[in-house]
Amino acid sequence: MERIDVIKHQQEQLMNRYKDLIERAYSLKETDHEQSDISEYNAIKLLSKLKKLDYFLV
Repeated sequence: MERIDVIKHQQEQLMNRYKDLIERAYSLKETDHEQSDISEYNAIKLLSKLKKLDYFLV
């Protein structure tokens, strides 16, 4: 597998995880604010990693 393919695969995995965390944060917003904030924070960290991977593809 080429390096670019590996990076794209990592991006897809991170994007799926990011979406899951955002959905979880949204669903927890009404019931558990603390867990919602933690999920949102983790999603933001993942988004930062995604942006770094984008840099390698440009």
